[in-house]
Amino acid sequence: MSKTDPKWLDLQYNNRARIPDHAALFERWREASALARQGSPQARLDIAYGDNADERLDVFPAAQSGAPILVFIHGGYWRSLSKDDHSFAAPALVQAGATVVVPEYSLCPTVSIEQIALQMARALAWVYQHAADWGSDPKRIVVAGHSAGGHLAAMLLCCRWREVAADLPPQLVHGALSISGLFDLEPLRLTPFLKEDLRLTPASVKRLSPAFFPRPKRPLMAVVGAEESDEFLRQNLLIRHQWGPSAVPICETVPYCHHLNIVNGLADPASRVHHLALRLLGLV
Repeated sequence: MSKTDPKWLDLQYNNRARIPDHAALFERWREASALARQGSPQARLDIAYGDNADERLDVFPAAQSGAPILVFIHGGYWRSLSKDDHSFAAPALVQAGATVVVPEYSLCPTVSIEQIALQMARALAWVYQHAADWGSDPKRIVVAGHSAGGHLAAMLLCCRWREVAADLPPQLVHGALSISGLFDLEPLRLTPFLKEDLRLTPASVKRLSPAFFPRPKRPLMAVVGAEESDEFLRQNLLIRHQWGPSAVPICETVPYCHHLNIVNGLADPASRVHHLALRLLGLV
């Protein structure tokens, strides 16, 4: 079957169709996230980082001063899910010594992926400028993201920060962790169940495919579930091939994981995903 065949592309990228219990898994995320917020009295929720109603973020501060910061960007193909579904990732990372920030963004088709990327740049700028408010270290900001969030994490690693604001350092992001990320958006432009919402064009694909950007100066760790589709496995290998091992020192498949349950690893101190996040944060 051709790799531009619409049916093949839907089979490769429609993860909800590939995972029959996805609705139950999303519900577990929501329940665990509500408990995480209730159990974190020190958390600061729904802080504005911009003027848009969607430009809000949650901060889960570390207990100790000078902590590194992990910003986690949720997935959902830039068109679904919310920060409120992903608070569950915070407690274990906070316990390990990190401040965790979970930003919200507007969703396609109301906005474009370009606009979402700019929102995330504004969120990261806000985090840098306000890190001292909760006693954390603005020089140790790591971005992690799942699926579309993994794409946005890679974009932020390549961001020209001085063009966002003159007072920002050129290397604001210390490192990034992409979990089942997307680095070449051309297939998504042609995928039937996505294309009407994403509205990608050949020009926007070029602007938004980090695999074809100059390699960044800070590291990206890229992981994907061993049970994911061939295309997600390819996407993960592609970023290592394009950027090289110096920019992508870790490029791995995680055993027994599919596209959704791999995210649970952030909340599990015994998991490889959690360990890699701590490595980037300098906590192991």
